[in-house]
Amino acid sequence: MKVKLLITILLFSLLVAEKAPAQGYKIKTIVIDPGHGGRKPGASGLFSKEKDVSLKIALKLGALLKEEMPNIKIIFTRKTDIDVDLYRRAEIANEANADLFISVHCNSMPPGNKHIKGVETLVAGSHRLKEQDAAIRENADIKLEKNYKSKYDGYDPSNPSSFILLSLLKNTFRDKSIKFAKLIQNSYINRDERLSRGVKEQGVLVLQRCGMPAVLTEVGFISNTEEEKYINSQNGQNEIANSILEAIKTYKKNIEVK
Repeated sequence: MKVKLLITILLFSLLVAEKAPAQGYKIKTIVIDPGHGGRKPGASGLFSKEKDVSLKIALKLGALLKEEMPNIKIIFTRKTDIDVDLYRRAEIANEANADLFISVHCNSMPPGNKHIKGVETLVAGSHRLKEQDAAIRENADIKLEKNYKSKYDGYDPSNPSSFILLSLLKNTFRDKSIKFAKLIQNSYINRDERLSRGVKEQGVLVLQRCGMPAVLTEVGFISNTEEEKYINSQNGQNEIANSILEAIKTYKKNIEVK
């Protein structure tokens, strides 16, 4: 294991100690991360791109939070169609000492699996290699960034064994991330009657680098004609944003110490 990674883990442990809930703990800052952007379009459907759908939903979520929870500071990793490196997205959250990180994405399937639909929410983790397909797809973006090997300490997005080392950075917040992810999924099911694909632990790099509870929510399959129409509609985007909002409200109520 590299010395740089060991130092990172030690610093991370100190951060955890500082952010441990104490009497009077309140959620003060939430970072919303619209997936992809700029020259990284993400997945594509028949008429839309993931980067555009994720941005619209993220902005709607931010507007709802500012309206209903005005005491919480809302930070976006991007508010327009720009390219933000994956490491920078996590860095923005860490620099803001955020209490929660929410990344909004769309799912996709290759030809022959266009019928697959549903919502799922990812948390940082490393499981059997066959379960890492989604993580590899998301992490592949770093190959489009300049000097990605130096930025990510030689991390190779095509080598699943790298996930094992990076997952150490998220162990402390694992339980809280899973609890929040489950709230999001339950909200999708109970409020919007969506088909749930559950909560999954994946080696998604942007989550691994966050020093707080963090989730990546896949709001639907852009490769599925029915869901592509839904996630691009005003009604669909409003439902998704409101469901995530309700999950945040419940999580905040449960996690804050009176």
